[in-house]
Amino acid sequence: MSKNKQKQAVSPEHEMGLTLDELVKRGARQVIQQAIESELAELLSTCTNVVTLQGKRAVVRNGYLPEREVLTAAGPISVKVPKVRDRSGSGIKFNSNIVPPYIRKSPRVSAALPWLYLKGVSTGDMGEALSVLLGEDAKGLSANVVSRLKAQWATEHENWNHRDLSLDRPVYWWADGIHTGLRSENSDGQCLLVIVGVTADGKKERVAIGDGYRESKESWKTVLLDLKQRGLQAGPLLAVGDGAMGFWAAMEEVFPQTVHQRCWFHKMGNVLNALPKSLQARAKADMQEIWMAATRDEAHTAFAKFVGHYKAKYPKAVEKIEKDRDSLLAFYSFPAEHWQHIRTTNPIESTFATVRHRTSRTRNCVSRATFLGLAFKLIEEAEKSWRKIRGADKIELLLRGIPFKDGEPVQGDQPVQQELAA
Repeated sequence: MSKNKQKQAVSPEHEMGLTLDELVKRGARQVIQQAIESELAELLSTCTNVVTLQGKRAVVRNGYLPEREVLTAAGPISVKVPKVRDRSGSGIKFNSNIVPPYIRKSPRVSAALPWLYLKGVSTGDMGEALSVLLGEDAKGLSANVVSRLKAQWATEHENWNHRDLSLDRPVYWWADGIHTGLRSENSDGQCLLVIVGVTADGKKERVAIGDGYRESKESWKTVLLDLKQRGLQAGPLLAVGDGAMGFWAAMEEVFPQTVHQRCWFHKMGNVLNALPKSLQARAKADMQEIWMAATRDEAHTAFAKFVGHYKAKYPKAVEKIEKDRDSLLAFYSFPAEHWQHIRTTNPIESTFATVRHRTSRTRNCVSRATFLGLAFKLIEEAEKSWRKIRGADKIELLLRGIPFKDGEPVQGDQPVQQELAA
């Protein structure tokens, strides 16, 4: 067999010897290149009527820009973006929407960077961490590059933090102070102050991302007043939060009409901590009977049962739950479909689980702007997976001022007729 035939015979074997990652990268490059060519073809088809004085097509292909690598979830992919020549002088250019000019990373990779940083990967280790995820050929992630990205995130947060709120009508807010363990240039243990809300159409959205010291009243008040100064006419109908008195005190001053709902998840944890371990399982079940009751009256009955059973021997545990009875049962004045959303601060808890349990590797001191920019990018990415609340159609009734009793709309003591609810 000739050498040429031997070479042809082993070529397919060489193809089969490629690793899965190599095949994925090769396929990704082909798909991206085909998509870019399709974009160009669409541009050229829309310019067929643009002709020169001699009647020739004015917009034509003109080779390619220099090949460049774009870092994607499949690893670094080499792409070639075509150029066009406009002989009419009208300035028509080709810019790919898939691979815009100067882009070096896919949005997915950029979204991973703040997550990695907050998980404890320092700026200097970022390139190494992403090379593990994306392959040894991952480039363009030097400490200087990551530092520039952090500055960009800080700018994005600052711009977002100046948006106009005059047309917003919040329905629900979940508020929480999140202690990340990162140190700022001004203090240790800087605290994120975050509000996530529900809009009139039932969608969840970021409302505020600020910072403060130990969730104090003044820190929360600064955040709330900033929202008001940017046009927010009124606070939400209901705010949900844990026992941080700073938030509630600030709400009383800035948005006094908002109803307060204490988080049952936090409250049960506080009560159980005041009871012996041998009683905690039973006490937890007894408290669940309260917030799972179908009506407010049934909840009060379960409440009385809990107090009667534990007060004599464990007065501190009972005091913790008894003093917040009204705010723990506030949800009964809102649609039953919403109860699972508004009894706890889970929307914020789930979003920041990775931040609360971050590793202790990152102990470097960060600036306030960087600190908020990192949090902003993390929440921005999380927001993409947020869903509407159940029973979003009931929000219209709330905004029209229709009262709810035990989860159902009423007028006086009578249920609202179906045609009114519709």
